[in-house]
Amino acid sequence: MGGQAMHETGRAGDVDILISGAQVISPGEGQPLVVPKGDIAVAGSAIVFVGPSPAPERFSGAARVIDASGLIAMPGFVNAHTHAAMTLFRGFADDMPLMEWLSQKIWPAEAHLAADDVYWGSMLACVEMIRAGVTTFADMYFFMDETAKAVERTGIRASLSRGLIGTAPGSDRALAEGRELCERWNGACGGRITAMLGPHAPYTCPRDFLEKVMGSASELGVGMHIHLAETEGEVRECKNLHGGLSPIELMDSYGLFEFPVLAAHCVHVSEKDIGILGAKGVGVAHNPGCNMKIASGIAPIPRMLEAGVRVGLGTDGAASNNNLDLLEEARIAAFLHKLASNDPTVLPAHQALYLATLGSARALRLDAEVGSLEAGKKADIILMDSTGPHMYPHHDVFSHIVYSARSCDVRTVIVDGEVVMEDGVLTTVDEREVLARAEERAQALSMAR
Repeated sequence: MGGQAMHETGRAGDVDILISGAQVISPGEGQPLVVPKGDIAVAGSAIVFVGPSPAPERFSGAARVIDASGLIAMPGFVNAHTHAAMTLFRGFADDMPLMEWLSQKIWPAEAHLAADDVYWGSMLACVEMIRAGVTTFADMYFFMDETAKAVERTGIRASLSRGLIGTAPGSDRALAEGRELCERWNGACGGRITAMLGPHAPYTCPRDFLEKVMGSASELGVGMHIHLAETEGEVRECKNLHGGLSPIELMDSYGLFEFPVLAAHCVHVSEKDIGILGAKGVGVAHNPGCNMKIASGIAPIPRMLEAGVRVGLGTDGAASNNNLDLLEEARIAAFLHKLASNDPTVLPAHQALYLATLGSARALRLDAEVGSLEAGKKADIILMDSTGPHMYPHHDVFSHIVYSARSCDVRTVIVDGEVVMEDGVLTTVDEREVLARAEERAQALSMAR
């Protein structure tokens, strides 16, 4: 599958990192890139060369050479939807229907959240994601300045939005906080942080409130991150209240999709809904693990892909998944849709890997910068060990990555040209401190409820 290719750009001098001798894999819109033994040169925050080993002489003399023999080099995973600080609620309330889980457990517990809780919960999430090879994530939650600080400190890349519930007291204040997040953090950390507005869902955001959100989005030049059509009950209620319109039809009638939109879930959608999503360029974050656990249903992802919808993969929050392992999510997605369609050819391994990388980047509208290994793109690269017994014999690398590999096989993680994990050790934060502080905050919240 695929073949060798060479990509290079910019000046060859001053190469900071040369990754040497890796098996280079990069999903693409067409044929994926496969280089059995390749090199990647990084200058500053960008990739300047990807191709067979040895790299041209002009890319030698790198300040740092990483011997990647026995490793697979690939783009970092992109988690298209999560709620990072909800790591604090991992295992807190399980095996419940969605609305009961939210109204009886999660929302009451979240009422006790403070900024410090969100900071350490987000730090824990960032550590977990980096360890699993996730280099970018899209997040919606509260106290988002604290999540931004965690992103800044850990070195990961993120698209952040302040969750907005229009039916809650203080909704205008929340919108002001969302605006402030965009003004303060959009483009921050050398572009590692982007920001959106985060209206939670149609059933929590009436039209008058959504009009305010859209007005703010227009003024700020940002997109929106929203939950859509997650459960049958949500869709049924929307149709009853709005003259038979589905949540997606309703949002289209409001003009929401005239903005860049990242829509989480989109489980219960019609052919008409899918047509709208494709025509309007809406990014869909598919969360199969969470949807299975809460029994929300199975999104028609193969049909969406056929219709040209921008589909990526997300984990949702660790309170409803219960981890932030996007490699596991790719495997679940491949298996789930084969079973649902009674067709083992549906969502093959290379396509599942595409969804976890470039597909998610497209859903977030970050594909010009991340999601694949190409000269000129940001150096968001992971190195995965291919020498474990579960990775032998070496028949099909895409099959091995999606169906056999484990997130703990990720050895080194580079984000924006900076090494944030080297040979299994995080370089930007004290992992033990993060674990201890997150445990303290979670136990305090448990006592407060």
